[in-house]
Amino acid sequence: MSQSARREFLKAAGVGAMALTASSQTAQASANERLTLAIIGPGGMGSSHTRLLSARKDVEIKYVCDVDNQRTAKAAELVASSSGRKPEQLGDMRRVFDDKEVDAVFIATPDHWHAPATLLALDAGKHVYVEKPCCHNIREGRLMSDAVARTGKCLQVGTQSRSTRVIEDAMKRIHNGEIGEVLVAKAWNSQRRRSIGKTSPGQPPKHLDFENWIGPAPSVDYRTNLLHANWRWWHDFGCGDIGNDGVHDIDVALWGLGVDTHPSTATCLGGKYFFDDDQQFPDTQYAVFEYPTKGAPAGRSKQLIFEQRIWSPYKQEGYENGATFYGTDGILILGHTQGWKMYGPRMKLLAENSGPVELARHHTNFLDCLRGTQTVLNADIKAGHLAATIVHLANIAARTGSVLQFDPERETITNNEGANQLIRRQYRTHWGTPQGV
Repeated sequence: MSQSARREFLKAAGVGAMALTASSQTAQASANERLTLAIIGPGGMGSSHTRLLSARKDVEIKYVCDVDNQRTAKAAELVASSSGRKPEQLGDMRRVFDDKEVDAVFIATPDHWHAPATLLALDAGKHVYVEKPCCHNIREGRLMSDAVARTGKCLQVGTQSRSTRVIEDAMKRIHNGEIGEVLVAKAWNSQRRRSIGKTSPGQPPKHLDFENWIGPAPSVDYRTNLLHANWRWWHDFGCGDIGNDGVHDIDVALWGLGVDTHPSTATCLGGKYFFDDDQQFPDTQYAVFEYPTKGAPAGRSKQLIFEQRIWSPYKQEGYENGATFYGTDGILILGHTQGWKMYGPRMKLLAENSGPVELARHHTNFLDCLRGTQTVLNADIKAGHLAATIVHLANIAARTGSVLQFDPERETITNNEGANQLIRRQYRTHWGTPQGV
């Protein structure tokens, strides 16, 4: 791909840029129409999307797209065996965006591609389902929010807890006041991850377009512990495990806490306490966020706490991942993939429920909104941006060792200019920079 082509690629993500804008928007599908989809990044979590979507009768997967042609080949075979229709295999997502027959794209790339790919897709008139965290930094989350408002397209974030009935049940009980007023919520991620080891630069395999994989991020040498999956441990490409598993629990904690804005204060202690390897993010984090409550008595705030230990196999409250809601009349303890228990005074068990996470139901909510048979996305960009901002503030606070004062409206860090520079990133000049960055 030429340098000029790369430059135009990301310029297309700007407001009013190129021909990939509202003029090519797709019309809303009818209630009974089969939707045409493309999956960008069909490995990892993308393989779960591919498996579930290819089994549906109301969609057709026309394209599978990845910079690793072994992954596209595997995904194409999966789609063909499940649906009887073999999709076209692509290595360049722009060809997907150029096809006016494509109604929606599922983006399951590494984190650093989430926002650029989403912006391109929205401005090409496509609806988007993007994996969590929705963005690689805070500024990109704002650009994505603005793009949804500008294009009128649907954008669902891959926090499938929002479509899981057992969790919906817990949220209804919390919001109905069954444990009183919830002032504090704690999310956690406790599990034993593997070391990624230490490696030296090498040559990428022939089946991988490594230059395109890097995309708009700073250029680096290929390493065997950089991809696949291990990209999440590197600053330029991922967000750490807080942005991987942790963001699910943070999102649910915010949902139950009932906040609809960013925090005003954030702090995080942590570091690499266990792993001696190449990963750059903390393996241990303790973060606290404070939310002033408008209209409440002076001094009353709400608080979100996040704990992470990815070297510990020991569960909290019986769950590897989850969230606890502390109310004035009781608590509710929720496990990310299992269920919840609600307790009153003296830890009297009041109610409990169990059930699995429902990814297919999250897909259905998104697809039904495209058809107009549902009108509300369960995990819209506002919820996704709020949760992702917690991830980024925690990581920034840990990196800078600072208590951060954050302006929720301007989305800027006001007391530390060095930290404030980390709310956005530098893009490789030959890829161009999205307008608004």
